[in-house]
Order: sequence, then structure tokens, then C-alpha cells
Amino acid sequence: MSKFRTQTLSAFVTAGEVVACPAEAVWGLSCDPFSESAVEALLAMKGRAVNKGLIVVAADVGMLGTVFTSLSASERNEVMLSWPGNNTWVLPNQGYFPAWITGDSGYVAVRLTASPALRALSATVDGPLVSTSANPAGALPARHGFQVVNYFGPGLPRAVGQVDLHGRPSTIRQIGSDEIIRA
Repeated sequence: MSKFRTQTLSAFVTAGEVVACPAEAVWGLSCDPFSESAVEALLAMKGRAVNKGLIVVAADVGMLGTVFTSLSASERNEVMLSWPGNNTWVLPNQGYFPAWITGDSGYVAVRLTASPALRALSATVDGPLVSTSANPAGALPARHGFQVVNYFGPGLPRAVGQVDLHGRPSTIRQIGSDEIIRA
């Protein structure tokens, strides 16, 4: 598997490819959330159904469009107090992200990532990215680059970087109800 710097890795993303990138606590698979073919390829790699939906990460809140701006001032404040970091919020989609991202709901899971590699990749492509754990469905998430290679082979482009081995996957909360979907 080849390791790439952010600028080179971004070329794969903008070409509609799937890449591996360290997120906060595990390696993730990323692609352009607006590219249906890229998302389909990512879902096929994971063996994951499209109806489950995917998490979208960004380097800047402006990349989330109406998903963020349509929130009330108090909701925006609540969300911003938890970002950047490993806090994912389920927010009303407002028609911004396509159905292959939202799955069977009118909501989308989003976060401003604190991962240096993922944040740099999002900034370089100047847009949000899908970020889902780099593992086939039912397998343990990859915490090391070599595990990504074991799962997906040496041909998958991956970022230079590592995860916080003491970190935990993001907490997922529903806006408005404060229901914790994943602790």
C-alpha cells in the first residue's frame, strides 16, 4: 500500500476514488460524499448497505452548508462547543447531502474532525468527506495502517499518519433530543 501526502491523496478523492486516512481513533475510508460511484465503491469494500447512512466530516463548518446553517442559534452553539473533536451530530439533512449518504433517513451524521490528516485532506479538497471505519462490516476497525492493508490490499491509497491509540471512536448524538446513539 502506498502512503501519500495530503496533496497527492486529494487527487484520488477528486477523481472519485476511495482512500484510507487516520481519523481520531481508528483508520477510516474516505471519499467525496457527492460522488455516487465513489460511495458505492466504499460501501462495496465494507460490505455495508446504503440504507444505514454514513458519517461526513469536514475541516470547516462552512463545508456543511444548510445542514449547519438551518440549526437554531442555540443548536449551532451546542454543536460548536463540541467541535472539532470526536463528537458526531445527527442533524436534519435539509436536502444538502444525497440519499446515498443519509440512508433511510432525512438526517445526516456530521462532525468537524480533529484528526490532523483527515482535516488536512478535507481542507485540500475544499469540501466534506465520507469517513467510515476502515474495516469490512463485522470486523474490528483498523487502528494501524498494516490492518488497512490486511483488509483491503496494498492498492488502496492511504495517508501518512496515525490514529490516537488511546482515543475512542466518536460519540454520536441526535440534535434536539440529546439522545446518544453511540457512546
